[in-house]
Amino acid sequence: MGRETTKALLAKKHRIYAVDSMFNEIVDTDPNYTFVQCDITDKDTVSNIMASNRIETIIHMANTVDNDFDSYVTDAELKRAKVTDKYIYEAAAKTDCKNFILISTTQVYGVQKGREPIRETTSEKGSSNYVDLKLYSEKMLEKGFKKSDCVPVIARVAPIYTAEYTQNLRDKVYDAKEDVAFIYNDGLYGFSFCCLYNLIDFIKGIIAIPSGRYEGIYNVSDSEITTAKDILDFERNRHRIGAVIQRSPGVGLVFNKAKAKTDYRYFDPATTFSNWRIDNTKAKRIAPMKWNLSNTK
Repeated sequence: MGRETTKALLAKKHRIYAVDSMFNEIVDTDPNYTFVQCDITDKDTVSNIMASNRIETIIHMANTVDNDFDSYVTDAELKRAKVTDKYIYEAAAKTDCKNFILISTTQVYGVQKGREPIRETTSEKGSSNYVDLKLYSEKMLEKGFKKSDCVPVIARVAPIYTAEYTQNLRDKVYDAKEDVAFIYNDGLYGFSFCCLYNLIDFIKGIIAIPSGRYEGIYNVSDSEITTAKDILDFERNRHRIGAVIQRSPGVGLVFNKAKAKTDYRYFDPATTFSNWRIDNTKAKRIAPMKWNLSNTK
C-alpha cells in the first residue's frame, strides 16, 4: 500500500517524506523522495521529520494489516499502535499540516442484520483486536485535532487487492487447511473489497482539495461487490488456482471465536451469503472509485 501510494504521488510531482522500518527500492530513484528507515514508534525521528519540513498531508498507514502487520494482531500490536497514536497526532497538530489521513478498516462495522448498504453511520459492531486497534486510532485522531486547523480524514478501507496481490480475495474462496478452492452453488454471492488504486485515487483527491471542511469518516471501497465466481475466474485465468470443489451451503460451517479475535483474515462462514455492500457514495465525491477486479493492474 505504501509503496504504490508513494509511486502514484511521485508521478504527480509531489515531494514525499517516507518512514518505514524496512528498506525499499524507491530510495535514490527520485529527487522528490526522502526516505528515513526507522520504526514508527521512534517518536523523536518521526516528530522531527514533521517539524523540520513543510508537510501538507500526512498519510498514516502504519499499524495497518496488508501494509505493516501480518494477519495476526496480538496485544503487542495493540500496544505498538497506542504508542504511535500517543505522539503522532500531537506532533502533527503542531505543524502547518493541511490534512491527516488515517487508514482504518470497514471491519469496524462487523456483522450487520439485513442487507442494507453499510454507510458511515452504520453501527460499529466489529469485534476483534484489529477493530479495537483502529477504533482507538480513530478516536484519538478526532480528539487530537479538535483545536487544530489540520483536517482529520478517516478512510475506512475494505480489504485491499491488486492484480498481483489477491490474498484478501482468496481468503473467501480457498480452504487453506484442505488446500483447495471451493464454491457454493453458482458462486454468485459476493463480498466488498477495495482495489488499491481506488484508495490511492481517494488520497490524491483529498490532497487536491483546495479549501473547505471535508473532515470525517469515508468508506473507501469498490462500488460493487465482487462475487466468488469473479474471484475464481480471475485467479484461474492467471493460472494461480487449481481445482475447485463445490460445497453444499450450511454443511461444516464452524465459527472459531478465539481465532476471529486475533486473525484479521478469519472468515465467518455464516456471513457467506450476506452480500453486504459498502456504500462509498461519500468517498465518490472525492474520487470516482472507477477500479474493480476487471480493470485493476
